[in-house]
Amino acid sequence: MLHTAGPDQVTGPDQVTGPEQVTGPDQAANVCASWRALGTLVHLVVTDPRDLAEARRLLAADLAEVDAACSRFRADAEIRTLRNAHGRPVRITPLLAEAIAVALRAARLTDGDVDPTVGAAMSAVGYDRDFDRIPRLGPPLVVTTRTVPGWREVHLEGRSLTLPEGVELDLGATAKAWAADRSAARISARLGCGVLVSLGGDIAVAGPQVPEGGWRVRVQDVTGSPDDPPIGPYALIAIRAGGLATSSTAARRWQRGGDVLHHILDPRTGRPAEPVWRTVSVAADSCADANAASTAAVIRGRDALGWLARLGLPSRLVDATGVVFTVAGWPDEPVPVRSEIAQK
Repeated sequence: MLHTAGPDQVTGPDQVTGPEQVTGPDQAANVCASWRALGTLVHLVVTDPRDLAEARRLLAADLAEVDAACSRFRADAEIRTLRNAHGRPVRITPLLAEAIAVALRAARLTDGDVDPTVGAAMSAVGYDRDFDRIPRLGPPLVVTTRTVPGWREVHLEGRSLTLPEGVELDLGATAKAWAADRSAARISARLGCGVLVSLGGDIAVAGPQVPEGGWRVRVQDVTGSPDDPPIGPYALIAIRAGGLATSSTAARRWQRGGDVLHHILDPRTGRPAEPVWRTVSVAADSCADANAASTAAVIRGRDALGWLARLGLPSRLVDATGVVFTVAGWPDEPVPVRSEIAQK
């Protein structure tokens, strides 16, 4: 099952809204580093300043390996070579095997809501290159409703992978969260420090050392740098273990003709999920589980409230009108104060 965060893992009375989690600017500057990789913002925080340089080296190396194995947009990526298998079993690297195993686990635990076989459907709606290179406006697309091949057609035994002819894998729904978990654990094991890794807001923490009060995280609707002041409503929470992830129908959007599209596809239709939720934030025992649950919640729409509550996953859901719903112990938040801009 998807594993819940413990009762002391998510705290904080100040929540307001958000798709992109970032550590706030109050974190000591000399133990933080930020850069871009995997097409997103990377943010690294360690508890001991002496470990920052080596932690950054380890994280950068990890992310380069993940990109080389899993990127759907690199011609030389290992995952692209699977298109030449023509339905035959192929032997893949341990890294790619682990990434695919995580994706298949997410599919199983979400009853197929998070499905790695959406690659061709993703390209069909225009997400066929790094997001920064996708034109935000364009001519209409003919996007038909169609089911994706389905994760049960993917067979992984150790390092032996068999895909049906024509199936294209897309690990975008799981790879960043898994990479955050993997790197946080590897860095803390190597250096012995506490570490927070954020990949585009998919956050994993690990290590024996935890900042006083927990790892403080700002959750906001507007994607930005941790060093920037918050724009609009935001949440401040603290986590002590595991992971935190947010899925959004507002962060990665583009327009074709009169249709506004986003990157979370419903595998039952091959089309972007109905934007019932603007954002869904979930805390769990790992970032991979948190991300699987938040992505599935976007696809499930209103049914996600009961589903997340039954799983006991602390969650915050913001609907398309900005109304906030919380379940399973996500901290209460005050009524937001209207900003000067809102009052004008």
